[in-house]
Amino acid sequence: MRYLILGVTEAHDETGAPLPIGGARLRALLAALALRAGRPVSVAELVDDVWGDTPPLDAPAALQA
Repeated sequence: MRYLILGVTEAHDETGAPLPIGGARLRALLAALALRAGRPVSVAELVDDVWGDTPPLDAPAALQA
């Protein structure tokens, strides 16, 4: 797996073929996790990275979905 997070967030499989990764929030989550590879990340940090100052009321559940 190869993740490209500068510019448009993309994921590629082992052959280099692009993989679909969904909408903007899923790409933001992938980028947040990739930037912290190998380290634990709290739900609060991820919510802040994905939604900033305007998270939904059910942000932890939305992350899991």
